[in-house]
Amino acid sequence: MTIEDRELRTTFRDSSQEHLQKLNDGLLYLEKHSEDLGEIEVLVREIHTLKSEAAMLELRDIATLSHQIEHILGTLASGERVISAQIVEHLGVGLDAIGKLVREAVSGEPSGVKAFYVLASLMGAGKLEQKKAPERTEPISPPLPQPEPQPRLTPSPTQGSLYIDDDELRHTFEIACEEHLQKLESGVLHLEARPDDFDKMEELLREIHSIKGDAGMLGVHDIVPLAHAWEQQLIPVKEEKQVFSSQLSERLYEGLDAIGLLTREAVTGEASGVDIAQVLTLLTGDVPDSSSGNSKNDDLNGTPVDTWEDDFSGNGRVLTSHSPSSQTGYRIDTIRVATSNLDALMTQTGELTVTKIRIAHRLSQIEAIANLWEEWNRDAFANRLAPEALQHKELNGSVQPVGTESQRTQTRLDRLGLLVNDLKQQASEDTARLETISSELEEGVRTLRLLPLSTIFNLFPRMVRDLAKRQGKEVEFAISGGETQADKRILEEIKDPLLHILRNAIDHGIETIEEREKLGKSSKARLRLQGRQIGNNIIIEVTDDGRGLDLEKVKKTAIERKLYREEDLAAMTPEQIQALIFMPGFSTRSFVTEISGRGVGLDVVRANVERLKGSVSIESTPNRGSIVRMQLGTTLATAHVLLVAVDGITYALPIEFVHAARSICRQEIFSIEGRDTILMGERPISIVRLADLLELEHNPTLTAPTPPRQQPCIILKVGPDYLGLLVDSLLDEQDAILKPQSRLLKRVRNISGATILGTGEVCMVLDPQDLLASVRAASGFAPPKPMLDREPRQPAILLVEDSIATRTQEKRILEGAGYEVVAAVDGLDGLKKLPTREFDAVVSDIQMPNLDGLALTSRIRSQPQYSELPIILVTSLATDDDRRKGAQVGANAYITKSSLNQDVLLETIRRLV
Repeated sequence: MTIEDRELRTTFRDSSQEHLQKLNDGLLYLEKHSEDLGEIEVLVREIHTLKSEAAMLELRDIATLSHQIEHILGTLASGERVISAQIVEHLGVGLDAIGKLVREAVSGEPSGVKAFYVLASLMGAGKLEQKKAPERTEPISPPLPQPEPQPRLTPSPTQGSLYIDDDELRHTFEIACEEHLQKLESGVLHLEARPDDFDKMEELLREIHSIKGDAGMLGVHDIVPLAHAWEQQLIPVKEEKQVFSSQLSERLYEGLDAIGLLTREAVTGEASGVDIAQVLTLLTGDVPDSSSGNSKNDDLNGTPVDTWEDDFSGNGRVLTSHSPSSQTGYRIDTIRVATSNLDALMTQTGELTVTKIRIAHRLSQIEAIANLWEEWNRDAFANRLAPEALQHKELNGSVQPVGTESQRTQTRLDRLGLLVNDLKQQASEDTARLETISSELEEGVRTLRLLPLSTIFNLFPRMVRDLAKRQGKEVEFAISGGETQADKRILEEIKDPLLHILRNAIDHGIETIEEREKLGKSSKARLRLQGRQIGNNIIIEVTDDGRGLDLEKVKKTAIERKLYREEDLAAMTPEQIQALIFMPGFSTRSFVTEISGRGVGLDVVRANVERLKGSVSIESTPNRGSIVRMQLGTTLATAHVLLVAVDGITYALPIEFVHAARSICRQEIFSIEGRDTILMGERPISIVRLADLLELEHNPTLTAPTPPRQQPCIILKVGPDYLGLLVDSLLDEQDAILKPQSRLLKRVRNISGATILGTGEVCMVLDPQDLLASVRAASGFAPPKPMLDREPRQPAILLVEDSIATRTQEKRILEGAGYEVVAAVDGLDGLKKLPTREFDAVVSDIQMPNLDGLALTSRIRSQPQYSELPIILVTSLATDDDRRKGAQVGANAYITKSSLNQDVLLETIRRLV
């Protein structure tokens, strides 16, 4: 791989040459002074810096080899190994290979290095016979049993040896394997709870045997030994020669993850980076499961971005790990369709063809009417000229007597009446028939897109199990209502918000075992995911029996973030205060993942749900738990709307947000805190003229000269909030086909889309969430004025990084995003520069000379004026212990360099600053 940027290429060349020179000199020195541990520490820092720079520039082969050298030097420093001529030789070979790979990255000339053989040599496998190297570097996978996760070497997409050439077979294999793997994963979860269910074991053996057979038939040979080894691990349990243990389930999960990656390679052609030998070794149990530190699931799925946020249950700051499951958004590429549904659609298509022929026959009837009209028109024209012709005696008897002409006119009228009535009747029948067929076709196609909620619900049990285990919590996860159906796109879009809500429940809602026992609760927490359908809406609920929300802390945070004033909060209901956690900027967390390339925090969860024409709310009881409830439509293509008129313009409101409609008179309106209000029962509801909210210019010609005594008012219910809209009149209630906005009008305030009415008129569909937000903004719910009075300035970042290559890259990213960057070469230099001006955030490495990043963070937090200053640690240290240290000293976010990219860094800073 060649570094494209000229400046970075030159910087990396100079920096890496310096590191390699020091490393080679250090090895020569250690051959004669093997007892000098200080020199070993120097070499560890040099190779660590080189590894970090390579990972930053996505030179993954260099990063992996550097990591292995760092590991070997670490064992020498700890006394686990003694320096020998063989170790020095292996390290020298590794440094030579790195030097060649550096030259390839700088010049673009192939190095001829096969990194796999170099890594094998470094791991003590001895010098292997090396075949002739290909023209490009062959990427490798890091060994699993290492003290910290290694960067995975992922080549650019290319059709590898596993790729299935035949399109149909490739597609079939993908669908079949996806189904088999889902059943296998769910089955292992089932066996963890019921290890004596031998019927389930038999079912799993059939599933894995099917994968093995399919892979062998299609020539995907790397999957076959893994599937066979997986099968062999379960057979002794079925034969009662071995018990089903947690260690066995971990190994089985690792095998399924590897098979899943190899399946993706066979389908997409993108190299999976799976080391078959390592996975086989792990499956057979020859290598202990290194479950401590970063889980291998994270290694397979991508390096997580860890952040700390305020825990609104009142228990201080907590660590949250986000491991992306994929590099792109979740998509459902295939849908299984019952043949009966296809048969029904084909029947309706045939009926449509018959109706099309019938409508074509109407043309002949229209032609008959047109011919009659032309004949009649000619005779009428001739009769209009009759008086003038008589004067000149030119008609020669061609003028018809009046009686005869009247009779002909009556005859033609009778014929015209028959033709028109027949056409009317036939057209009416055709229209009714066409309406019936189109409705059935629409319903049939819509039904094809409906999928059960279990399609995404079944993705979560493994995640819940792994996250709970990593945090030392016991969670009983239950799913119900999976048979409820929703549109395919809704399932695709709701997957990530649901994923985050479940993680949030485990991270913050559910207490540790010790906390639960002190509160008299069962040590095993209950977490439930439920779906159900009510009318045209589906309800998805995530319920836990954890600690619930601390309302006082929520209010305190809202004031600290300057989102609301204390007097505003005092007037809010508990439900409204709980809903504040969904507001943008409310939390300090940076929910950045590689799934979608942007944040998926609670505010974005709400935005995603609202984009799906839905709403999200929370109900929480202290020490009893919380319920997060999402309400969504079953389809996005059509909507049932209420049509209203405002200043002569027709607008549509989604009926699912319409709570009631009533007429109000002026005497019913009173004022609360300057807002017009009415009473509905005992509940005060703010009202506003829709014309004012939409900022329409008043047109006096479209309204009555005097205001009516009573005016229609639509009561909207958005989550826990109500809003009354005054309109001129209610027009109709109908189903509408929604048209999305164009890219130029992608986000117009208060508008969610458009539809076309039966008259051909374009009608805007209003967005109830936006309408409510507009009312709040106009009512003074905006942040206090002192925030708005501050003079705008360019936000400043203090960047602390000892590696010149990494520092240059990060500085350019930040400056390109509009930040002013002040760079420091180490922690001590950063501490000196901190008081020189006002900074909005600190971005720091951890391993640095003079003063490392952890000590720097601790020193900064010890000064009261910097207690709220966001601090982001960017490092290659990625174990859970490293993250805990970062949390303990007060860092807000922890990003590993192997997963760092521009979007991750900027999104993290944006959410914290």
